[in-house]
Amino acid sequence: MKKYFSVGEAAKAVHTTSETLRHYDRIGLVKPSKKDEWTKYRYYTEQDIVRLHTVRALQLMDLPLQEIKKVLEYDDLEKIVEFLARAEKKADEKIAALQYSKSKIQLAKTDYEGKLQRQQKFRGTFIKDVPERVILLSDTLETPTLDNLWNYLNHFYEKVTPALKDAFSFEDLAGIYTEDGRTRLFAVCVQYAKVDGLKVLPEGKYLCANCTEENRAQTLRELIHIARTEYGVEPAFTVQLIVISGILQWNYEAQVYVDRATAGKQK
Repeated sequence: MKKYFSVGEAAKAVHTTSETLRHYDRIGLVKPSKKDEWTKYRYYTEQDIVRLHTVRALQLMDLPLQEIKKVLEYDDLEKIVEFLARAEKKADEKIAALQYSKSKIQLAKTDYEGKLQRQQKFRGTFIKDVPERVILLSDTLETPTLDNLWNYLNHFYEKVTPALKDAFSFEDLAGIYTEDGRTRLFAVCVQYAKVDGLKVLPEGKYLCANCTEENRAQTLRELIHIARTEYGVEPAFTVQLIVISGILQWNYEAQVYVDRATAGKQK
């Protein structure tokens, strides 16, 4: 004896709504095997539910209902099998693409979690030992904007002559360098050649603090004051690393050089 399922039970089995199944019935896509002539209640068999599962799966492949209906009405079973095989291959490709996207999202999530942990760890000022850095200063860019951060490193590749482009590579990092009252954006060099605008930042201890656009000027003043009063150093320059904090959003890590062992010996 056949087992029948109500429209509600069938809808639950295929993770959809009763109204969706009624719509399938109205357009002739999946008709219930039994309909009570008095109550008009719809009843579905297990075979109907298999067909409903097939329809729902094909919808996930972005196929319109009319095309699905046409395929399921094929008399040639071989054609149906061939079509479903193509749909299965397309589903595999879609799953692979989603897995790839998921892996990229997970990498981004891990990166932002790390940044959040560092922000939470370094509330207030802190001392950081920083290795020597070679930076290339911009001739024209003074403050970060959405436009100049979008293709940030291209600006620095365009700054050098075509003959020297292959001699340069940069870290994926942006920053602001200030000396003698002049502020310029910079890129950190991984490889470089002698050109105008190169600056060597000495290794050693830097007094640092995290800040936002709104309070970075005040933060820098406080760092310079601490450098003078607590470390006995008159800072010759300041560095503000741009820390991406969200999509098209950023904060800063302000840095002031306070290593008295090499103070005044900047290259």
